[in-house]
Amino acid sequence: MVLPVDELLSWFDAAERDLPWRRPDTTAWGVLLSEVMSQQTPVARVAPIWQEWIARWPTPAAFAAAGADEVLRAWGRLGYPRRALRLLDCARVLVAEHDGEVPGNVDALLALPGVGDYTARAVAAFHFELNVPVVDTNVRRVYHRWARGTFLQPPARKRDFGDVAELLPADARGPRVSAALMELGAMVCTASSPTCYSCPLRGSCSWIAAGCPEPSADERAAAKKRVQKFAGTDRQVRGLIMAVLREAGDGVDKAAIDVVWPDAAQRSRALYSLVQDGLAEQDDAGRFRLPR
Repeated sequence: MVLPVDELLSWFDAAERDLPWRRPDTTAWGVLLSEVMSQQTPVARVAPIWQEWIARWPTPAAFAAAGADEVLRAWGRLGYPRRALRLLDCARVLVAEHDGEVPGNVDALLALPGVGDYTARAVAAFHFELNVPVVDTNVRRVYHRWARGTFLQPPARKRDFGDVAELLPADARGPRVSAALMELGAMVCTASSPTCYSCPLRGSCSWIAAGCPEPSADERAAAKKRVQKFAGTDRQVRGLIMAVLREAGDGVDKAAIDVVWPDAAQRSRALYSLVQDGLAEQDDAGRFRLPR
């Protein structure tokens, strides 16, 4: 199938969101920050924190000099705070091995701490304008509906990069097409309620051509199983404990942590998993604090 690139880009020219990291003066470091922050986190929550970070730490060198506790406080409630520490590791490698600059090729990006297949290609495409496939959940959803006719996409696989690469035009428009596909999945071809009437690909969409078939019960069950719940999980308890530690200066007694969750066994498990992950530490007096 041939992607209707002109229609897609015309739609994107009109519908593109004004995200701060899409502005022309954004550095490669700014793009890298945005991509890591946006993993499993809505961009509406990311944007104000990204702006604070880029003003506070405009370069990898500036960020590399920060303390872990400072970084974790600035991360706030974005979730998955290990991403913040991996960014700190990444900045320090950039300073030590790349003269404080973000490298401009996929292999070098993949060698950085905390940078995976998606992030490496996103930075390469969206900042360095390399024509490489950028595949996140939104792009995979668009691809499988448009090309395969399936409402729900299967689990991610390495082959996704090759599938999407075949859609990209072999010219300078490739990176913008990648951004447009991602935007289409986020804004139109959404997970549960796609607005097909406004989709620029509707005339060639395999799912629409097939009559917009609903997923089977087995497909729905598999998709539901892949969705991570939050309420009542150790992840929720970890977040509550991290909130206490972010507010603390020199640390808190365990009694201050005990009040955040009623289940003592789960609370203890969450607390010590934070210590094991390097997100918290216990001093000689038995008090808990953010790492330094």
